[in-house]
Formats: sequence, C-alpha cells, structure tokens
Amino acid sequence: MNTIGYFEIQSSDPKREIEFYSSIFGWTFFREHNVPIEYYRIETNSINGGLLARPVKTPPMEYGTNAFVCSIQVENFDKTSALILGNGGKIAMAKFAIPSRCWQGYFLDEDNNTFGIFEVDVNAK
Repeated sequence: MNTIGYFEIQSSDPKREIEFYSSIFGWTFFREHNVPIEYYRIETNSINGGLLARPVKTPPMEYGTNAFVCSIQVENFDKTSALILGNGGKIAMAKFAIPSRCWQGYFLDEDNNTFGIFEVDVNAK
C-alpha cells in the first residue's frame, strides 16, 4: 500500500491539454459525464489519472507550484523534450543528471502546470 494510484491535472482549457498530453505521451482521455464538473479519465500504460476543468484561477508565474508534481519515465529525454516544446510546452527546469540514476527535467504545459520527465541512465553524470 501507500503507492501512488491516481493523478489529476487541472486545466483552464481541457481540450488543449488533452491534445498536448496525447501528442507527447500517447495518453487516452475519456469524458466522464456522471461527474458534476468537466472531467476526463486518463489512461496511460501504467498509473491512470484524470483531467478536470480548473475550478479557480491559475497561480501566478514564478511563485512556485501549489501541487504535487509527477514525473513521467520516458525512453528518450531529448526526443520527448523536443515533442513537449514543439507542442507549446516550456522548460521550467532544464535537463540535469541525477548521478548514476537518470536524466531529469521539468516543464510547463500550456496552462502552466508543472510536470517532469526522466530517462533512466546509470551513466548519467
């Protein structure tokens, strides 16, 4: 027990974020009509989650995050980074090594939600 079993992304424009995450990670989104807010179930090849219409304003830039940030394991950091940037994402924290473990970096989606990606690499320095 005590493992992460679900994640959620808030969005000011759910259709835009669905396109963003589908294009980069291949996630599938399903609208849940029995929920009292605009809500989409997210299916990934591991942990599943949800995307919901943001209920309040987005926090101001450069104030840090008021969230629990998730990182997605990818096969190729540089290729995924290019996909993120090509789909309107921005770099929040450039690629860096966690020595002998992985390459890590953080990005912002088009609604300024922070998320990370990492590529396992025991030779990272």
